[in-house]
Amino acid sequence: MGACLTSEKHCRSRNSRGLTSPRDVRCQLERLRELLAPGYSLRKTKEDPMSRFAHVYVLNLMSSDHPGIVAAVTGAVESLGGNIDACSQTVLGGYFTLIMIVSLPTRIDPDELAGHVRDAGSSGAAFQVVARLARPDAKGAAREPCERFVVTAFGRDRPGVVRSFSQYLAAKDINIVDLYGDLRGEDFVLIGQVEVPVHWDIRMMQADLEQMGVELGFTVKLQHENIFVATNQLRLGNFELPVK
Repeated sequence: MGACLTSEKHCRSRNSRGLTSPRDVRCQLERLRELLAPGYSLRKTKEDPMSRFAHVYVLNLMSSDHPGIVAAVTGAVESLGGNIDACSQTVLGGYFTLIMIVSLPTRIDPDELAGHVRDAGSSGAAFQVVARLARPDAKGAAREPCERFVVTAFGRDRPGVVRSFSQYLAAKDINIVDLYGDLRGEDFVLIGQVEVPVHWDIRMMQADLEQMGVELGFTVKLQHENIFVATNQLRLGNFELPVK
């Protein structure tokens, strides 16, 4: 199996009320630290190719959550002689979803791959699986240099919150690379990891987002990723989680 960052299942598991636990926060910070570690880069070189084998597929799976899903899916891929080059997984509202970049030594039809993985699911919790050939140019055209920031918003829930913030970011060609939202009683929390082109004035963006928050009844912050990680490290520094 190739590179798969900190397990999303552990990072985003929920308690019985569907709330994010302190373990989730700690795990997300560990994931950010991995990305920020010196020398770490998702950009591969010719000597370090993106995939182990020549025939590369994008595999997407959804199922009701239960133990053993990852084991079943990875077993199905391995039985084809394949390799998992990258993966991201989460559980939301009792549903499990997984996306993988899978490479195989022999080309097969994407529907055949999807069917093979689908057959690995149990009859009581069938897998919904989609597979497609990965495009060599999937990363798209080169973009100008960006800095990573974290947007946090918290307030009384109302329709249109995610739309309002995402439309503002899209208008400035700001890419959302990770997004988390959770309804807690009457309140809604939204956390987004975004790539901001370096030509934007961050202070003006912060002012725009704060004004948008006032109009929506939300408290909004825009922080550089490094500051977000450091600040949350301080908040969690004296809180030790039990080891299970």
